[in-house]
Amino acid sequence: MNEWLEDNEYFLVDINVSADNKIVVEIDHKDGVWIEDCAELSKYIEEHLDREKEDFELEVGSAGIGQPFKVLQQYQNHVGDEVEVLVENKKVKGVLKSVGEDDFVVTVVEKQKIEGQKKAQMVEVDKTFKMDEVKYTKYLINFK
Repeated sequence: MNEWLEDNEYFLVDINVSADNKIVVEIDHKDGVWIEDCAELSKYIEEHLDREKEDFELEVGSAGIGQPFKVLQQYQNHVGDEVEVLVENKKVKGVLKSVGEDDFVVTVVEKQKIEGQKKAQMVEVDKTFKMDEVKYTKYLINFK
């Protein structure tokens, strides 16, 4: 499966095998997932598994737009996009600025008191989050 994914520039997001042999494979691509590619990967997987040995149900699909990120590559693919982060029961919305191995930076707009100004101003602030401290991060679909 890894060979097929690499050859087609996809990456594995998740794979889950239930007790009743239902295999669910989630894939993603920097430009989105095409249904034809899901069907092709499903056929590829079926050709490499033996139903004679053990029966299974197979489902191949996209990680799902608007769903929480599960792997680093999803973060990397959404640099420059608006995201929502849930951390310590607080939602933070902003633009994903950069991604490291275990943290990421989101630029948010917030009111701050500026020295010498009477009123608080809206300013851009970079906030760094540790991946293992956030409950989720997900891409926000923008219809503007």
